[in-house]
Amino acid sequence: MTIRLEGRVALVTGAGRGIGKAIAQLLAQAGAKVAVLSRTEANAHETAQAIEQAGGTALALSADVSDTATAERTIEHILKQWERLDILVNNAGITRDTLLLRMKDEDWDAVLQTNLKGAFAYTRAALKPMMRQRWGRIVNISSVVGLTGNAGQANYAASKAALIAFTKTVALEMGSRNITCNAVAPGLIETDMTQTLPEQVRDYALQRIPLGRFGTPEEIAYGVLFLCSEFASYITGQVFVIDGGLTVGI
Repeated sequence: MTIRLEGRVALVTGAGRGIGKAIAQLLAQAGAKVAVLSRTEANAHETAQAIEQAGGTALALSADVSDTATAERTIEHILKQWERLDILVNNAGITRDTLLLRMKDEDWDAVLQTNLKGAFAYTRAALKPMMRQRWGRIVNISSVVGLTGNAGQANYAASKAALIAFTKTVALEMGSRNITCNAVAPGLIETDMTQTLPEQVRDYALQRIPLGRFGTPEEIAYGVLFLCSEFASYITGQVFVIDGGLTVGI
């Protein structure tokens, strides 16, 4: 059975590259109209263009999710364009890695503002049309470090752990409205971020992954697609770990 999303409208934040771009493209391939949100306007247009060239329907939007005042305006723009919003994928995220003793207040605040408060603002705005429709799918992109912690990433790990608690709370509050909320926790994925890792760090990481390789953005996107579909209609408040076995036994 094939997952199809015809008639659905999706918003993917941080969709200009990497995991977010793969999610946006796969949702479009499944038939959804996709609003592509990126902090960089050129990246948003590039993803939207790729979707349209493949026969899909996309809307390019540029905004920094850390500017939470833009969330309501973004949702209003989508509603004016397509009259509904069914799916929200909170993928936008940043890192400001350093050991805790060296971490500056602005490093902490920037990561929490984007990774956590941004998801809060866009979820709050998206819930209004979803509640009217009595149908919605919210997927928050967390991380395995939100489950395990990671040296040098106190701010990032805290934001991703908080996103999991946020996910569970939204699931509890919105279940009666037929709105599900789940999280996906990727492990080490081949993106621009991981390609800059020193070779010795990559080698050490690969030794810890039972499948012996980094994942691909598309493999995360398939998990998101499932959670956005009718096949996942009885799943809410859950964390889907997609990490090649990295956290097995931890």
